[in-house]
Amino acid sequence: MHENPPARRRGRSRREQRRRRRARRRRITWTVTSVVVLIGGAAYAITGTDSGESSAPTRAKAPSSPAVSARAKAGEAPADAEPLPSPTSTLKPFDLEPALAPVTALFGDNRMSVAMLDVESGAMATYGHDAFDTASIVKVDILATLLLQAQDQGRRLTTEERAQSAAMIQKSDNDSTSALWTRIGSARGLDAANERLGLTQTQGGDGTVWGITQTTAEDQIRLLQSVFGDKSPLSEGSRAYIQDLMQHVVGSQTWGVSAAADSGTTALKNGWLKRTQTKKWDVNSIGRIQRDGRVYLMAVLLNNCSTQEVGISIVEQATRASATAFSRKLKEKPTT
Repeated sequence: MHENPPARRRGRSRREQRRRRRARRRRITWTVTSVVVLIGGAAYAITGTDSGESSAPTRAKAPSSPAVSARAKAGEAPADAEPLPSPTSTLKPFDLEPALAPVTALFGDNRMSVAMLDVESGAMATYGHDAFDTASIVKVDILATLLLQAQDQGRRLTTEERAQSAAMIQKSDNDSTSALWTRIGSARGLDAANERLGLTQTQGGDGTVWGITQTTAEDQIRLLQSVFGDKSPLSEGSRAYIQDLMQHVVGSQTWGVSAAADSGTTALKNGWLKRTQTKKWDVNSIGRIQRDGRVYLMAVLLNNCSTQEVGISIVEQATRASATAFSRKLKEKPTT
């Protein structure tokens, strides 16, 4: 009857590790109480403000490479082996605070966070470390989770899953997102996948409210590394599929990190969410951009905006200022 106590101890140890990880994540997010208070408002705001095409400014869509499109059509072959999660740079990050001072002066401090990774060198640039609502940028994470689960099951996405995934990323469709959120096991499934993807500062939203998943800009860079890098638990086909969808979002949703990119080179996902209690907006943008011959992964998270349009403007100003300063820093010759 008690023939395997070591297995039970290991089970208790794993549960205790998960509890400690969740506790650490809660320390970097808002208090649990504040999240619960806003759940009803967030649910209303998600379904009411971030679905389908928006009236936001447009930019030229990025073309996908034929190779990526060809791989993506098949819909994610299962991986034979799972590599380690994409590493985060160990170099000291370049501080973006001076470059962003003119932007933060527009609305005050502690409401924005920015992270950039230069893919070639592994150098990072950061501003702020607070946690924010994801709004619809979580849809990339949801799709990555779905694909990991499909890989584990040794299958491709179904026709319905592919249709829902395309609508979720390209049009930011919320009904499709809610269906896939349930499919992956909601926050429990997302959090389990994020452990494999190397995310340490992201916690899935309670219940059906995926839009108030909490994250940091640096964790979004880790997610983007798993999508665009080759050291990832995601298979090559899975990565190509996500990349292709992010390169073909509808024209009205191509604002954001694309503001700092060379024309036609961006893959992105944006999120916008009006909190019904405060009437303030969350406006976020994540993606891969090319600028002056360099490739960057970038995340800009912003909250407490008076309007969506104001938020988009601030995100794009922050994007340009950050990219300009970081590019200049990378061009400097190291001193000896």
